[in-house]
Amino acid sequence: MKPARSFASDNNAGVHPEVLKAVAEANRGHAIGYGDDPYTASVVQKFKQRFGEDIEVFFVFNGTAANCLSLKALTNTYHAVICGEAAHIYTDECGAPEKFTGCKLIPVPVTNGKLTVEAVSHAYHGIDDPHHVQPRAISITQATEVGTVYKPEEIKAVSAYVFSRAGK
Repeated sequence: MKPARSFASDNNAGVHPEVLKAVAEANRGHAIGYGDDPYTASVVQKFKQRFGEDIEVFFVFNGTAANCLSLKALTNTYHAVICGEAAHIYTDECGAPEKFTGCKLIPVPVTNGKLTVEAVSHAYHGIDDPHHVQPRAISITQATEVGTVYKPEEIKAVSAYVFSRAGK
């Protein structure tokens, strides 16, 4: 039996009524497209207020496009992204991240859906060896694919390990 509700994809539910109302209001009249409109300018300004002036904003249609674009911004073809064995980018996006980034996804075992330093360390080898992909990013999903949530100290531990290995 299929569940009545599913959070497996951003495409599984309809648009929230307030969002639909805002889209209908923005749909009145004419505006220059492709980012030169007042709506885009307003959103970009809000992002800059929150994240700093030196950012760029790219609008995409769905989560797969967002994941591919962000991973491509972080990686080159000789890089790898370490992720949990059940990570959405590894199991649910039909190979799109690897195809569009050219990098390799390295799935590692998870504990209750979470990456650990021990699991990440097993995939973190071959640093500076030109015959091995070089780990460049780690994908952490909050909340995880099994519904658990990382505690700040868990993310800090994985981050500390990675930063301690940087340049080695």
